[in-house]
Amino acid sequence: AISRGSFQNSQAGLLFFGDITPGMSYLTEVNLKPEGTLDLEQAWISLGTTEKFSMKMGLYTVPFGRYNQSNRPHQTILINPPLNVERMYPSLWKDVGILLEGRTRRFFYSAFLGNGLSEDESLAGGQQFKDNNKDKGMGGRLGLVLSQGFEMAFSYYRGKYDNDNSRDLSLQGIDLFWYLEGILVHSEYSRARMEVPGDRENVEGFFVQVAVDWGQLRPMVCYQKLDYEDSFHGPGFISPADPGAGIFERKRRWAFGFVYNAAQNLLLKLEYDLNREVGIELDDDSLSVQVAFSF
Repeated sequence: AISRGSFQNSQAGLLFFGDITPGMSYLTEVNLKPEGTLDLEQAWISLGTTEKFSMKMGLYTVPFGRYNQSNRPHQTILINPPLNVERMYPSLWKDVGILLEGRTRRFFYSAFLGNGLSEDESLAGGQQFKDNNKDKGMGGRLGLVLSQGFEMAFSYYRGKYDNDNSRDLSLQGIDLFWYLEGILVHSEYSRARMEVPGDRENVEGFFVQVAVDWGQLRPMVCYQKLDYEDSFHGPGFISPADPGAGIFERKRRWAFGFVYNAAQNLLLKLEYDLNREVGIELDDDSLSVQVAFSF
């Protein structure tokens, strides 16, 4: 991507999967980051290979919303994640534990139990792999297939997120995906409620994205909104004894762009973001370009 005149965010990923025995399969996904680090994105063993039921054990992608499960560059139209996805939970949110999932003709479901999120400066920084308290994070996603190409789902998460195992964090989300005659509509709403000492804070946001298939070109427009108020965390947060400066954001974004299918599995993407914040004069509009290839 090009942002503020720089080339950045180059990365590569590898996916390994297969059957161990009949009824048992495995998947491992690794991602090479620009810093030269190799991150493990998924690593699980699945028992039950039927479409109606499977149980995964290990490191899995958290089934909260549709975007978090299909967020690789070759899977998305946007280059930059929507505001609520970017700020309300970790990017490429994953967890270690047990995941149950399945699908029928009309319904699909996921349920998970894992280490959960930890406390950090913001909700986006809560990714962890070793539990910071005695409580486990749990949740799931329940969806309905209304017709071919039209799905909607409800997502939920709950867990204690502080080291003292005393304060709750819950997230709720609704996502809608509709593809009909070359027109794609994807929308997600997210809401978070977290307990802080002596109070309870709320964060909410949504995005609505519309794209149109026009031969090899897919133009798109996306409106995004985020209201994030948290007087306890924010920059400088270390612990409950050392709270941060707080987070008070009311951001709005219009994203315009297109995806060009240059060749089989090769996508060229362009996105221009108009960023606004209520009551604050911003000068951080951005133009991003991305090349995505899968094989």
